[in-house]
Amino acid sequence: MEPVDAVLGIGRYARPPAPAETDDPLLSIGVFARRSRLSLKALRLYDRLGVLVPADVDRWSGYRRYRQSQLATARLVGMLRRLDMPLAQVGEVVSAGGPHGADVIGGYWEAVERRVASQRELAAHLRNRLLGDERSFAMFEVRERDVPEQVVLTEQRHVLVPALADWIGAAIPRLLRAAEPCGGRAGPPFVVYHGEVNQDSDGPVEVCVPIDPARATSAAAATRREPAHREAYVRLRKAQSENPQILSAFDAVGQWITEQGRDEAGAPREVYFASYASAGPGDEVCDVAFPIRGS
Repeated sequence: MEPVDAVLGIGRYARPPAPAETDDPLLSIGVFARRSRLSLKALRLYDRLGVLVPADVDRWSGYRRYRQSQLATARLVGMLRRLDMPLAQVGEVVSAGGPHGADVIGGYWEAVERRVASQRELAAHLRNRLLGDERSFAMFEVRERDVPEQVVLTEQRHVLVPALADWIGAAIPRLLRAAEPCGGRAGPPFVVYHGEVNQDSDGPVEVCVPIDPARATSAAAATRREPAHREAYVRLRKAQSENPQILSAFDAVGQWITEQGRDEAGAPREVYFASYASAGPGDEVCDVAFPIRGS
């Protein structure tokens, strides 16, 4: 006589029950689009890029179906796109989730705020220029100061504007390390523009770190003497110091020198007295300065 469990179709030979389809039903792409508030075109794009892949695709017709549980992901994608987040980063948030996804969103939004702050500065400058020359540089206060002679560690390169920021960002730390055997830097690093730097002109550009003259023989990098001079300068916040906004500051100092009947006595420079990497958009980080003569 067969055991009762065999008669009933259960036991070690019985198939486990299939998961209930009603717990997470498949939805047609039309229903899914309506409930997720995403267009059919967007869903096809997200599928192609791997951002939101359907749970089932008919091998013959290509018809897409999604699980109801995917609606939360679809709504997340929609909200991220309303932040103008690129799809590559949207995909990173979706695949990572949790703390890492939150970090991606935070980093993206910090970059947006930096860009908007920079654009705000440029828009204010352009608006002032269009309102008349007498207001062109109203946002800048030009001041003067005397700079003593300095011995500096120096690194010089011909560089076009697309590579400029990366090179300066690497050269300053290199020279700061080279200054350590000389007792460290003796003043703020500065960048001298010996020629125009743009898409077509490559300077040259020189990065300088002042050191103690008495210990210059210990330096492992090239050195030179920067002569004493008087200079006209403007102080900039981080948002103002990025390209192309910083060009407005160079224009402002140059115009002031002309209006004051003064003469330029050397190449213009940027003097970095604060940590650029850790500064916020509204923090003061550098001066744009021109050596001048006359009074």
